[in-house]
Amino acid sequence: MNNSTIADWIAYGREQLVCFSDSAKLDTQILLAFVLHKERSYLLTWPERELVKQDEQHYLALLKRRMSGEPIAYIIGVKEFWSLVFRVSPATLIPRPDTEILVELVLDNFGEVKSLHCLDLGTGTGAIALALASEQPNWQIDAIDFNIEAVKLAKQNAEDLHLTQVNIFQSNWFSAVNERKFDVIVSNPPYIDALDENLSQGDVRFEPKSALVANEQGLGDIKHIAQQALNFLKAQGALFFEHGYQQGEAVRDVLTSLGYDNVQTVRDFNGHERITWARLPRH
Repeated sequence: MNNSTIADWIAYGREQLVCFSDSAKLDTQILLAFVLHKERSYLLTWPERELVKQDEQHYLALLKRRMSGEPIAYIIGVKEFWSLVFRVSPATLIPRPDTEILVELVLDNFGEVKSLHCLDLGTGTGAIALALASEQPNWQIDAIDFNIEAVKLAKQNAEDLHLTQVNIFQSNWFSAVNERKFDVIVSNPPYIDALDENLSQGDVRFEPKSALVANEQGLGDIKHIAQQALNFLKAQGALFFEHGYQQGEAVRDVLTSLGYDNVQTVRDFNGHERITWARLPRH
């Protein structure tokens, strides 16, 4: 394509991606805007602008990566979550819209509490912890991850977002948390069974298996966290889990069997059971 305009390249990209993506046009616009260091609105304002050769080559290279199935977020290195822009890398999961329901649920139930100590287990990019911190700057929030690369990335995101009050450190679940007690513990842990066929489909093919897969049909880490959290929650403290869409009943059973109160599940944007939470009893 010689002397082609922005409009031409968008049409070309959509044609190339239509068999590989359900959002071919949007993907194309995001990639082209990234190449040009512009907002997507620029593409609509200047459709007749021609690309220089270097930008064309860069764009074609990114299209090829997307055609291989690589997620847009990994290609451009960022993903928006809770109206905040997070750096992402193959060391972490890509923040997803459904996880915002967990953030919203915590804020709905504890947003009036001025002083609160929260722990985010398996923080990844830091999305949950930093979203909460952006809404509640007076909360004391700790965020941990086993993967040191994820810890570095979450710290970078905290710096970028000017939310450095969040304490981010490496820990294998509670191993480095010491004897602190928390009002709220949140986690989006690995919850996919190792034999789940979805692991070979879509974006998850490119995401770290250590952040996706758990033993015991995907419930191993949830059971471990729920058991250990009994030692780290204050009286009436709350534990929130994101889990698989078919795991609601199983997670409720885990929490009930351990003596948690008020166990309840909230559905995601597609109507699937996605977030389950409960409180410790008073005594």
